[in-house]
Amino acid sequence: MNKQSHHQELPPDRLKNETLVIHADDEVTNDGTVAPAIYYSATFRAQDSAEFADMAGTPRHPRYYTRYGNPVHERVKKVMAELEGTETALVTGSGMGAIATTILALVSAGDHVIAQTRHYMSTAKIMDEMLPRFGVEVTLVEQADITAFEAAIRPNTKLIMVESPANPTLVVTDLAAVAELARSRGIIVVADNTFATPINQRPHDLGIDVVVHSATKYLGGHHDLTAGVICTSEELAERIWHTHISIGSVLSPMDAWLLLRGLRTLPMRVERINANALALAEFLEEQPQIERVYYPGLASHPQHELAKRQMRGFGGMIAFEIKGGYDATERFVSALKLSLNAVSLGGVDSLVVHTAAMWGGVMTEEQMRTAGIQPNFVRYSVGLEHIDDLKADLLQALQVV
Repeated sequence: MNKQSHHQELPPDRLKNETLVIHADDEVTNDGTVAPAIYYSATFRAQDSAEFADMAGTPRHPRYYTRYGNPVHERVKKVMAELEGTETALVTGSGMGAIATTILALVSAGDHVIAQTRHYMSTAKIMDEMLPRFGVEVTLVEQADITAFEAAIRPNTKLIMVESPANPTLVVTDLAAVAELARSRGIIVVADNTFATPINQRPHDLGIDVVVHSATKYLGGHHDLTAGVICTSEELAERIWHTHISIGSVLSPMDAWLLLRGLRTLPMRVERINANALALAEFLEEQPQIERVYYPGLASHPQHELAKRQMRGFGGMIAFEIKGGYDATERFVSALKLSLNAVSLGGVDSLVVHTAAMWGGVMTEEQMRTAGIQPNFVRYSVGLEHIDDLKADLLQALQVV
């Protein structure tokens, strides 16, 4: 982990992350195995009618019906709750399953939601298109301006949705300041912590009520599963769970097992990715073909001091703009050899996308402008490859610009 990124300290009596990811779930099942078993069963039998009634009436029971819970789900939940410092957690079949389920569980017609102008594109579409259809008002604010959040609050504001660093522009939100604004007014704050991971940032420690993840990304870490996680209090988890079982965004036992396996190495992977990303961001700033680099770990980032204050590491996502516009950016992306041209992020392989080309298929031009996506914008997910090889790959691709 780089020496600048250790400001959000952990509680002194808490086990270190490297230990938590291996032992937090030790007591979930005691079947004698060292590696956890995969419980590939949709349903679980009761020994008698009294036990069945207890299983059916217990929210989030891990051995009733896999849409309600599963022993492998229980292991993931234990690890994630410990990592994020929350009372409990829920798992879903995708990151958007986690985000949509949480939002729909916590707002109703007539309520008001505050969100950022910059969110992951599917989250943005929930705000722009889905919630208004169900009678929920949404106000979008510039996330770097805490006064904009305060000015947007209304008597019927029930939820604030934040994402920091934001996808894809890596703008940072002052999580503690937003949480403080909301707390005295009884507003729930939900934070998407996908880009940071709990290794680099713990929003709950800063006052955030609900922390959501696309576990498809860093938590799984190998580009081989889709999953979502919701970390929160017992009270809010029960509210969200009742919506979850109706929506049915179920995490399969196999994907839950793969996610648990990925979590075992999360601290080590993130440490290496942090180091790679900072080195590449500094390298890119020196290249004449690059117009601008966006990375919270750079001193040139306008919110670098805030990032240092609330994060312990700056993550593996870099964004940058290529000189020469859309066509030059297309040539650059096509010329990369080690960095794969593919959606998603957070795995062992470095992935790259020409953001305007990817998001243009699902967002309007106005939505893209609001999100800050320029025609020459590149989103780069740094992997675990050797830093010298990644630099060489970028350098050769820049020669065609």
